[in-house]
Amino acid sequence: MQTPIISIQNIHKSYSTGKSVSLDVLRGVTFEVQRGEILAIVGSSGAGKSTLLHIMGALDRPSSGSVSMDGEDVFALDDQRLASFRNRNMGFIFQFHHLLPEFTAWENVAIPAMISGMSVSKAEKISRKLLASVRVDHRADARPSELSGGEQQRVAVARALINEPVIVLADEPSGNLDEENALLLQSLLWDLARERKQTFVIVTHDASLAGKADAVFTLHDGNLVDEKRRTMHGE
Repeated sequence: MQTPIISIQNIHKSYSTGKSVSLDVLRGVTFEVQRGEILAIVGSSGAGKSTLLHIMGALDRPSSGSVSMDGEDVFALDDQRLASFRNRNMGFIFQFHHLLPEFTAWENVAIPAMISGMSVSKAEKISRKLLASVRVDHRADARPSELSGGEQQRVAVARALINEPVIVLADEPSGNLDEENALLLQSLLWDLARERKQTFVIVTHDASLAGKADAVFTLHDGNLVDEKRRTMHGE
C-alpha cells in the first residue's frame, strides 16, 4: 500500500454560537487520500463538506485532530509558514471563480506564481500554456467581465494548477454552471488529473461527477458514514 499524500486524523470542528453553546460541524473525521487519485466528498447541505475541505486546504484550523501532507503536520506550522506552505502545495477551485476583475485571464492565473517569487515573464509563459491546456488560451488577454461563466471557471482551474500543487481542492466547481458547461468542466478536470497525475479532492452534490471518482466519501452530520474506493483509475 502506497503512502497517502494526505492523512486526515480525527478532525473535529466546532463553532461558538454564543452563551456557551457550540455547533459541532465535524465530529472525528478520519481518512486518507492517495497520490494521483480523484476523491469525491458527498453529503447533504450542512453535513460539513466545505468545512472539511477548508481544513484540508489549511484555510481553517480544526478544533482538534491533525492533517498531514507527505508526513508533515500542516497545523504545526505558524500562520506565516502555513500561508507559504498552502500557496506552494495546494490549489483551490471554488463554486464562484473569485477572479480579480482588474486583471486579465493570464494575470489572474499567474498571481499565485508571482506571490511565490516567480518572475513576471516566466509566470506569464506558464500561465498562457496552462490556459491552452484548459482550452481558453484565445481569451488570455480578456478580463473576467469579458468571459463567459464556463471560461471564467476554466481560468480558475488554470490558476489552481500554476504552482504545480501537490493537491487540488475543489468545492462544487461546476455548481454555478449550466449543464453543458458543467459537463465540459468535469471532463476537463478528469483529463487534467490523468495527464498530470494530479491529486484532486472534490466536494460535490453532483452524483454523476462523484460516480466517476476513484473514491467517494459520504459525510452525514459531521461524520464519515460511507467510503467507496475502487482500484486506482478503475483498473
